[in-house]
Amino acid sequence: MPAPERGSDAPGGAGPLAGRRIYFVGIGGAGLSAYANIARAWGAEVAGWDLRETIFMETLGGVTIDLGPVPTPPPGFEVVVSAAHVGRADGRSRADFLAELVALRPSIVVGGAHGKTTTTAMIAFVLREVGNDPSWIVGGVVPQLGGNAGAGAGWLVVEGDESDRSIAALRPRIAVVTNVDLDHHAVYASRAELDAFFRDWLARAPHAVRGWELEPADVELAVPGEHNRLNAAAALAALELAGVPREEAARALARFTGVGRRFELVGDVCGVRVYDDYAHNPGEIEAALRTARSLAPARLVAVYQPHVYERTRHLHRELGEALGLADAVVVTDLVGARDAPRPGVTGKLVLDALPRRVRAAWSPTLEDAARIVLGWAREGDVVVTLGVGEPWRVARAVVEGLAR
Repeated sequence: MPAPERGSDAPGGAGPLAGRRIYFVGIGGAGLSAYANIARAWGAEVAGWDLRETIFMETLGGVTIDLGPVPTPPPGFEVVVSAAHVGRADGRSRADFLAELVALRPSIVVGGAHGKTTTTAMIAFVLREVGNDPSWIVGGVVPQLGGNAGAGAGWLVVEGDESDRSIAALRPRIAVVTNVDLDHHAVYASRAELDAFFRDWLARAPHAVRGWELEPADVELAVPGEHNRLNAAAALAALELAGVPREEAARALARFTGVGRRFELVGDVCGVRVYDDYAHNPGEIEAALRTARSLAPARLVAVYQPHVYERTRHLHRELGEALGLADAVVVTDLVGARDAPRPGVTGKLVLDALPRRVRAAWSPTLEDAARIVLGWAREGDVVVTLGVGEPWRVARAVVEGLAR
């Protein structure tokens, strides 16, 4: 398939959103921060609100951001509301806004239980390296691309989200599903329902990539882990459909160094290597810890912040088993902005599911977790912080504490 024609809405032109004024409620999240960045790159005036500072706000330099308990959209601004903040302000859903963006450009959309952020970033990176000048919206910060979103005149590459079924509203030319694993129990009643959901979405796209049909990519990669070979296989398949010859794509992909919070080295201090990873379900945690094991640490120390009450209730045994790949584990209480608390569902369910041979500690707060790890860490250890919320704060605190 040839690359899309370059249009007049390239950066420096008026842009397809010129004249729009948009206020993002939940702008500090992985998704809305990216939407805000591409909206302003495409000509809109952008502002937003969130409860507190987040790591993604580092990509939003120059944007006016309100912090506090209540959003206050200025008069004359459209309002886009993230799923985590529905009810805090009137406005259109972030899913509806993303569907508008995807409809503006020939698009590649990536979904799946595991690896979709890295796969999306791989595709966008290679397209830029081969001169396609893509736009991209990724649910993580990609240092080589300069952030989590950017605007060009070529393909639009988007990370979709099946957790709220919003990916179903996206109509890309190329649809990619990396893999299927039941991870959102409040949305899908069974694996069969999730399989049918993705099958229907893929069937509507002119071109589809099904990651489970592919062998791991046997190419040079700068990112470690067998899971990244699976991500690379899906990315290369999509790139071929987008008109990039496989050998050219593979050469460019070899220069890809990863996404923030995807087995990201935070620091190496006093012989202790500290990594941070977004892994939050059993399969992702296992992949991250196996990658850490490949570094041959003296001991492997993991810190996990559970996320979402329904996931924790349904998968606490599997989470404990996956974390059992570490020698020592700290579990914090869970962060559950996406769903309502449930009686008896806390991070302790995961803690109690750890194998008996694992040194285990309960930490209600991230601050306590950092103190525990600093007390445990010795030269030769590898520490990995895991989770959707803000476990990266633990990684940074450990690096700072070791340096003192």
